[in-house]
Amino acid sequence: MNKAVRKAIIAGNWKMNKTPNEAKELLTQITPLVKDADCDVIACVPYVDLQTALDATQGTNVKIGAENCHWEKSGAFTGEISAEMLKAMGIEYVIIGHSERRQYFGETDVTVNKRVRAALDAGLTVILCVGELLSEREQGITAETVSLQTKVALQGVSAEELSKIVIAYEPVWAIGTGLTATADQAEEVCAIIRNVLADLYCEKCAQAVTIQYGGSMNDANAAELLSKENVDGGLIGGASLVAEKFAAIVKAASV
Repeated sequence: MNKAVRKAIIAGNWKMNKTPNEAKELLTQITPLVKDADCDVIACVPYVDLQTALDATQGTNVKIGAENCHWEKSGAFTGEISAEMLKAMGIEYVIIGHSERRQYFGETDVTVNKRVRAALDAGLTVILCVGELLSEREQGITAETVSLQTKVALQGVSAEELSKIVIAYEPVWAIGTGLTATADQAEEVCAIIRNVLADLYCEKCAQAVTIQYGGSMNDANAAELLSKENVDGGLIGGASLVAEKFAAIVKAASV
């Protein structure tokens, strides 16, 4: 982390977990544990939990995000939620391009870009996910894969709008598998992403962007991962569903 030039952000990605009552209970446990955090703390929750989460975190330092949004403002898209709908609720953040959306729901680099554009236009801050498959890492094309995903996702995004972008590097092979990139591997790819941003925009712009690591970061490995210069936080899956574990990660990012 380099807090002198950019924010450290720990964001929980709850995925398809927790009913509204369960969400209230978990957030009630989390908020007192992270109240003194020296980093931004976000909980990205299922759509049905959003209002409950907003109510449960009112007056605290925990911000609420959604896990996806559609690229259109409205229309015949049964089952979808627009960025404008999220903004109207008071939501501040939205995850876009998560590997599970790409793997199971046909998300492409192009649709990621459309969702990013819609979210920015609605005034949301985007947590943009990029990352390689195991086969791509084994083929030695991690840099090319992640660079392409980043470039396409940010097409049409201005340097000014980049301040509303957080990037989460999440190697697909480490999502929900218990496998974790080594701290050096995470640092290497986060640095590659920052170099892409410098090429697309400018060095100062790139240095200001928060780049998280996502991929089985937990209370045991967070400190080592966050010790790296270009790892500015985490997008936390399973550990975000346990108050004490999530709080331990927040604590590691608060040093």
